[in-house]
Amino acid sequence: MPPSKDEGSSESNSSLRFRDQNKSSAKGRSADETAPLLAGSSRDSRSWRRHSTNTLDLAFEAPPINFGSRYQEHQPVFHSSDESTFFDSIMEKVKSTRIAHLVDKLAVESEPGLTNAQLMLNNHDLKPVEPARRQWGPWNFVGFWVADSFNINTWMISSSMLVPAVGLSWWQSWLCVWIGYSIAACFIVLTGRIGATYHISFPVVSRSSFGIWGALWPVFNRAAMACIWYGVQAWIGGNCVKLMISAIWPSFHNLHNGIPSSGTSTRDFISFFIFWLCSLPAIWFPVHKIRHLFTAKAFVVPTAGIAFFIWAIVRAHGIGPIVHQPATAKGSHLAWGMITGIMSSIANFATLIVNDPDFARFARKPKDALWSQLFTIPIGFAVTSFIGIIVSSSSTVIFRGDPIWNPLDLLQSFLDEGSSRNRAGVFFIAAAFALAQLGTNIAANSVSAGTDMTALLPRYLNIRRGGYVCALVGLVMCPWNLLSSSNNFTTYLSAYSVFLSSIAGVMISDYYFVRRGYLEIRELYSAKKASPYYYTLGFHWRGYAAYIAGIMINIVGFVGAIGKKVPVGATYIYNLNFFCGFIVASSTYFLLCKFFPVPACSSTWMEVGDQIEEVSMAYSAEEGSEYGEVSDGQKGFKGGEAKVDLES
Repeated sequence: MPPSKDEGSSESNSSLRFRDQNKSSAKGRSADETAPLLAGSSRDSRSWRRHSTNTLDLAFEAPPINFGSRYQEHQPVFHSSDESTFFDSIMEKVKSTRIAHLVDKLAVESEPGLTNAQLMLNNHDLKPVEPARRQWGPWNFVGFWVADSFNINTWMISSSMLVPAVGLSWWQSWLCVWIGYSIAACFIVLTGRIGATYHISFPVVSRSSFGIWGALWPVFNRAAMACIWYGVQAWIGGNCVKLMISAIWPSFHNLHNGIPSSGTSTRDFISFFIFWLCSLPAIWFPVHKIRHLFTAKAFVVPTAGIAFFIWAIVRAHGIGPIVHQPATAKGSHLAWGMITGIMSSIANFATLIVNDPDFARFARKPKDALWSQLFTIPIGFAVTSFIGIIVSSSSTVIFRGDPIWNPLDLLQSFLDEGSSRNRAGVFFIAAAFALAQLGTNIAANSVSAGTDMTALLPRYLNIRRGGYVCALVGLVMCPWNLLSSSNNFTTYLSAYSVFLSSIAGVMISDYYFVRRGYLEIRELYSAKKASPYYYTLGFHWRGYAAYIAGIMINIVGFVGAIGKKVPVGATYIYNLNFFCGFIVASSTYFLLCKFFPVPACSSTWMEVGDQIEEVSMAYSAEEGSEYGEVSDGQKGFKGGEAKVDLES
């Protein structure tokens, strides 16, 4: 259908039209028309009638929802004739098996009155965050990013720019960090605003651009990567624990290896398992309360980092030689070296760019997730990088050798000196780094994977269960094998993350340029074929075409990044990987939607997220599509609901 057009009048300039339904005809509606869609049971229709209104201010109001009940065998079965019967047939087959009772027991909290198809799209953790759980203010976001910036990866990020092959000076590499994370912060606030405005997570946001079922692939894509990265980050956290134990009991460093053929040692595995086990309680807490962990980390970890900074300078009697080394790169080599450094900083943030709505949806208002993130991200990450540069520079004087970029290796060198003061300092700094790894793993991996798994199987998984599944996968995948010196898997993971730019490009283009900030929240949880986000069998071909286009521009360079020989032109394109993927995907999506218009768009900027309170996702009494012919022949909502005008 063609999008709404501007006809010049003040009324037609609005992207929403309101149609009043005749009250007398509404009163005369038959009992059959307002009865809930039940199989073999009847209920008070007033409990289940979909809320509809003649004004936008009331468009999102709904009766209070009880999410405390689970789907049980004795509850009535709801269905809409406009839905596929696929999930109904599956559940009927399950009910006839011996595991039916167990399946019902495993079901998580969900709103009563949902159909089987809706139960695959909605549960308590997927629904829009109600006001009671919107507890993240601007300082919570500041604490979150200050805490996240102090991690081992950020500490070492400048090391790749100061090697002779790149040839940047320390200040040039630091400038790359500033620019890269400033750009990343802009992307963060763009995706985060969607979550902060409509209070929905990334899996729900992606349904608008990929379709209600098509969104499952990008969600699965990110969930799988989050599980793998959880194991990798937990292994690094285990190294922190190893330093802590060795600082107390030096003999632990020489512990007998009882598993020589496993690819690791008994000492390293015990340290890893202790960190993994101690991380499990943090997964238990709901996301809106886990902010306290980040607040604690924001005080403890930067304090330890600054103490490490002072300790290294005092031991070296200065800041070391790195800050005095000039750049060896000149001309185009210098330019491409800086571009590579900037893109490395952005690629380091690719996952967080996509999943920021998972946290931003808990903001009290959109502004709380704007300036706090826009300024804290570049400042926090640049300060951490600066400390890493100076400490590593000081290490060349202290130990009279090459700079030690990995802070854990540097702490081990201090520990090998054997003094009691060194052991105490190593213990406390290693403990702070362990807390840093825990916070990073929760923010970037556990919550992300849990939210994604909730969307993959919402009837039986919530964020907490998904987080524990993620932790289990991180354990059984044996991350030490992936991090072995002979394995280039970490290079693959780092390179693969840039393909998330295609997902971000489609999402941002859809929200800001195609829909102009307008989303129909209830329809994002609807499995009806007439839903504006159902597209073709639940998949949006425009979104997938743009997503693939964004991947194709980088695919040859990606092959080169993992060790294959490719044309030099592909390498140059890949050096701009995130920008290339994002620009190609977003522009392709916009053009496709321009030539093949999508429904539920606004002709002017129109965000209506502030109207969201408690939204009921249960279908209205009438069966079939929620769209129908209204009195003037235009397409709109039945029952007087506000709806974007699809034809003019």
